[in-house]
Parts: sequence; C-alpha cells; structure tokens
Amino acid sequence: MPTPSTDLAAVRTLITANPILALVLSNALTGLTIGYFYSRKRGGLKKLLARLAFRAVYSVVASAPGTKGVVEQENKKMLEKLTKSVVGNLEGELQMTAIPSQGLPSEQILAALTRWNEKDRSHWTGGKVSGCIYHGQDELSALLSAAQSMFILSNPLHPDVFPMVRKMEAEVVRMVLNIFQGDAEACGTVTSGGTESILMAVRAAKIYARQHKGIVEPNIIIPETAHAAFQKACEYFEIQLVQVPVDPVTRQADVRAMARMINKNTVLLVGSAPSYANGCIDPIAELGQLALKHDIRLHVDCCLGSFLVAFARIAGYPIPGFDFSVPGVTSISCDTHKYGFAPKGASVVLYRSPELRQCQYFVAPDWCGGIYASPTIAGSRPGAVSAATWAALTHIGMNGYLDITRKIMDAAAFIEKGVRSIDGLRVLGTRHLSIVSFVSDNSKLNIFNINDAMKARGWNLNALQYPASLHICVTFCNHSHAEEFVEDLKAAVQRVLTAKPGEFKDGSAAIYGMAESLPDKSLVVSLSRAYIDALFFTPQQ
Repeated sequence: MPTPSTDLAAVRTLITANPILALVLSNALTGLTIGYFYSRKRGGLKKLLARLAFRAVYSVVASAPGTKGVVEQENKKMLEKLTKSVVGNLEGELQMTAIPSQGLPSEQILAALTRWNEKDRSHWTGGKVSGCIYHGQDELSALLSAAQSMFILSNPLHPDVFPMVRKMEAEVVRMVLNIFQGDAEACGTVTSGGTESILMAVRAAKIYARQHKGIVEPNIIIPETAHAAFQKACEYFEIQLVQVPVDPVTRQADVRAMARMINKNTVLLVGSAPSYANGCIDPIAELGQLALKHDIRLHVDCCLGSFLVAFARIAGYPIPGFDFSVPGVTSISCDTHKYGFAPKGASVVLYRSPELRQCQYFVAPDWCGGIYASPTIAGSRPGAVSAATWAALTHIGMNGYLDITRKIMDAAAFIEKGVRSIDGLRVLGTRHLSIVSFVSDNSKLNIFNINDAMKARGWNLNALQYPASLHICVTFCNHSHAEEFVEDLKAAVQRVLTAKPGEFKDGSAAIYGMAESLPDKSLVVSLSRAYIDALFFTPQQ
C-alpha cells in the first residue's frame, strides 16, 4: 500500500523528469484558483463568462468599419436626449454663467428665486412623491427657515466662536441616542447625510480592526439589499466588499450565508432597518450574535428608518430588534432629515462606545497651520442645519412623532392591502414600516410600464431592479393620499393591460429593462456618468 512518503517521492520524480509539464500544470492550477475566487466575487462563473462574452462582441461590433459610425451616432443621440430631459426648458429664465460686472438688485434675485421655488414645489405639494419630502407642512418649514436664518454664518469647526451650535449638535446626538436605546457611554456625531454616516461607520470599523487586530486587508459583509453607500465606502477606503444574496421570499439578510463568508479579515457586518428597496428589517439580533461570536463590528443602517423605526417600536408596533438594546450592535446610522423632519443635510452616526467613535476622526498633529482635527469628512460645516435640526426635534416632541408615526403606518398598511388586492401584482418581501414594494406576476404586465402610467397620473415612484419592481415610500407629506394611490394603481394596471403595442416603448422600461438585462454594466456606468455630467450642464456650453 502506498504511503505519503512514497507518493511524495513519485511526485518529485515526475517533476524532475518533466519540469516544463510541471510548470504548466502549476500555472494552470494557480490560474484556476484565482479564476474561481474572482468569478465568485463577480457573481459566479456563468455571470463572469456572460459579461466577458458581451464585452467582446460589443467591442467587435462597435469598432467594425460598417457599424462604428452608427454606434457613435446613436450614443450621441442618446446623450443629447438625456441632457435635454435633465436640463428641461429654461426659456425665459434668468441664466447666469458668469459673475455679473454689476451686481443684480435684491428684488430681481428674490423674484427669480420665488418663481423657481414655486416651480419646484409644484412637483411635490400634491402629495404624490414617494419619499423625498418627509414632512413639508408650512408651519414646520417656517420654523426651520427661521432657525437656519439665525445661524446662517455659523460653522461648527469653530466651537469657540459658535458655542451654542456645539451645544445644539451635542444635544441632537443625545436625543437620537435616547430613542435608539443607547446608554450613558453611547455616543455619536452629526454628519451631512446618510452616505456620510455610513462612510464614517465603515471607516471606524476599518481603523478599529487595524488597531486591535492588525488587519490591513479588510473586508465587510453586507446583504445585497444594503444601501449603495456601502459600495461607495469600500471604493473610497479600499475595502473588499462581499455582497451576499438575501432570502428570496422575505428579502431579509440570510444570516447563515453571511456567516459562511466571514474570514480573518472581516471587519464589519451590516444589516438594514429597513432596506431601501423592499422596506424589510434584517434579522439584526441574529447578526448581533454572529458579530459577537467572531468579535466583529455590526452596523445597522437606519438612515431610511430614521425616527419612524424608533417611534414604531415605542408605539408598540411589532418591530424586530434593531437598536443598541440588541447585543452585538456597535454602530447605527440615522437620517434626521428623513422621518426626523429636519432640513436636508442632517444625519447622525451613533456608536456603542467612544473608543469606536474616535476611529472615525481625522487628526493632523504636525500641520504647519496648527493642530487640525475634525470628526467627519468635512472641515467647515453648516451650523444652520444643526440649529434647524435641534428646532425640529424639540418642536415636534415625542407625542408629535408618535402621532405622525401612527398615521404613516396606517397609510402603509392600507396601501399594502390595496396592492395585494390587484391581480397581477405581488407585494415583495416583508413590509415592516413605510415602504410597500411590489412586482408583476403577469408576463403581459411590465412593471416599468405601470410606473409610466402612474407618472401620467402625477405619481413619482421609485423604480427598482433585481428584481424589476416599484415601491412607494409613505411619508407625512403623502400619507393622506393612500386611497388615491390604490385607485390610481388599479387604473394604471388596466391602462398597461389594454395598451396598444409599442405605446410604452420610450418609457422607463427601455432604460431599466436594458440596465437589468445587460450582463456587462459598463454601458450603464457610462450612461450614469453622462447623467451626472448633465446635472452641471448649462445651455451656453
């Protein structure tokens, strides 16, 4: 019977006799190993091969003499159409692309601003926009405007000059910590929005793991439904991102699947409360146990859930655990400019301990301009936003937030029931809060065509992909239109079912259908970049 030593001797003899063959086999094995892990990172071998094949075919077609000009012309037309749709009609409007030699009178400037404000307000005051505007009532808006006006020149970077702004920011953080059940040691900082809060939490986890575990090639593990800001954080901070499929029925994080991806370089696990696309709260308690078992930080993204998820718990709704009462949760992001009803540009990132919070800070001790230290990405920040946030929280109060929460939750439940009653539509995932997400179960009922039919009725919904779906995010601004939404949705479904062939060919289905079906996303990336370019386009260009 062969022994390990005789097997090893045989291998040595084979290598000595055939060194070139041994080298080829060794390189092939290395290539297969690298290819396996690379393809797994890119969604599997089948998807990787599909992307490579599409890219190769498109490259050949696009560069062929007979088609190159056609492709370039079509791309140009598409970009022009995209720019026109973004810029809109500015005919007759005051347009400034250079600082005027003589300053304009205040009256002229205010007249233009008033007209533009009325134009923009007309898009959402009808209460038919999903998310985006979370309160919008005149009384609160007036209070926030007054608070911002008083502190318009303030800058929290200079707490010695603006001590009252420092006080208000600290109190905002503590008030938010209280509703997320943080103890006396729990802490946090004010940020400019959910993305910055997430960026800071990811950076803190990275620095903490480097200091305490010596990890220099970190990775974070997220459900595929986690917000795109985690992808941005990983790109910014050079962290490996591991995305894990969610439960196909509940649309919640698959904790077992996430557990299988943990390795010695994992610095952070992520859960959402709720996820943006489907409004589901991930099993945070199970993720907390997983984090404790492996001594890994756990971040809960409550940016969208904001005050709604906290006050739904306080009001007694059956909300799964999500805050600092859950063992293992080490950081939380919460947008006060959503269901906290603060002005845009307001969020907080919360930590279980000051030690972890300090890992997000930046300090330059030997700068020639003096010792420089800042808590977040920005140096100078608008104290006016923090003052208005403080005003919103203290004006609305606990009872006010509870009352609004009940109204929003009731409206969301009504809409969910209404969607379930429509043949051909199916509610996607488990709704826990204000988001009702739905797909089409009828091959003749394109979900994006429904989106266009709803747009024709004045609605602005959120189009989603993987799977193709829509959602409405119920807010205080639109909650009173729940019945109208259901009736319009029923009519939109019938409109699509009875539409003539090609009637919706230039609608959102053309964009989202293409984006979801393309195996290679480079075209989608190019179009997205062109869209961003268009945001800064002026007709004089």
